Amino acid sequence: MEPAAARPRSLEASRRQEAAFGRSFFRELYKNKYLYLLALPALLYFILFAYMPMFGMVIAFQDYNPIKGIFGSEFVGLKNFDFFFTSNDWLLVTLNTLYLNAMFITIGLAVQIVFAVMISEIGWRPFKRVTQSLMLLPYFISWPIVSMFAVSLFATDGGLINRLLAVLHLDPIAFYQNPEVWPATLVLLKVWKATGYGVIIYLATITSIDTDIYEAARIDGASRLQAIRYITVPLLGNTTILLLLLAVGHIFYGDFGMIYALIGDNALLYPTTDVIDTFVFRALRQYSDMSMSSAIGMYQSVVGFLLVLGCNTIVRRLNKDAALF
Repeated sequence: MEPAAARPRSLEASRRQEAAFGRSFFRELYKNKYLYLLALPALLYFILFAYMPMFGMVIAFQDYNPIKGIFGSEFVGLKNFDFFFTSNDWLLVTLNTLYLNAMFITIGLAVQIVFAVMISEIGWRPFKRVTQSLMLLPYFISWPIVSMFAVSLFATDGGLINRLLAVLHLDPIAFYQNPEVWPATLVLLKVWKATGYGVIIYLATITSIDTDIYEAARIDGASRLQAIRYITVPLLGNTTILLLLLAVGHIFYGDFGMIYALIGDNALLYPTTDVIDTFVFRALRQYSDMSMSSAIGMYQSVVGFLLVLGCNTIVRRLNKDAALF
């Protein structure tokens, strides 16, 4: 056992450490007060719109009544989860969500890396800037606008693609009656819209690479393709892993804005395009039950959190520098 005389000294030492920590904390705040003021709006944003709403997760375990509020609504346990897991479509929409998001992540990251490397190798700066701007433009186009373009492209009667097929004497494709063509179509549209934004992140990483490494490679006789293969692409690894970990956290969330704008309530396309978010949205319109939708949202969040933890654990064992924590 610890001697009685040592206890007051250890308690006093811990108090001194706490006091020293408090002084250093406030000293740090005062020293970099302008930097912390710049970060304050973002901090308040996450507190108000990310952390405080987490208290509302209790609705998933209640028969929520807006009049009674959270504190007055009846607690029903896991009853709200039965709505989703006892339905005939829960497995289909879950698999569709995972499959589409896995395609979005893998193909999207690969295309972003390829285009970032290609743009970084362009020597003429005006052309490089114009190319970056044109690639970033689709990111700012909303999905409802994209859906209008999609109708003009994919319509069975009068669509641009089917007109070209008619000129080539080929059979038309009934895009809005054929669910098999939509996974590839959604991936194509998602990549087209998001590539420009991802390229900016990779270009920032490429520009931070020390040019002396490339100079040493050229002296050793490396070609441009060899420099890309053995220098640029490996040094993009940590950035790719970081983006992958962040994307995995949302792998159980379908891009509702994209899918509902393009598919809408077309039941013929549900076998390959119906995801958890669109399923819950239809259920919310039909039953007007906020508790059920909250339960599914909690299911998505918990599974996404566990996936991030699992992926981060694997990455930390392989490369500690690439892990999130």
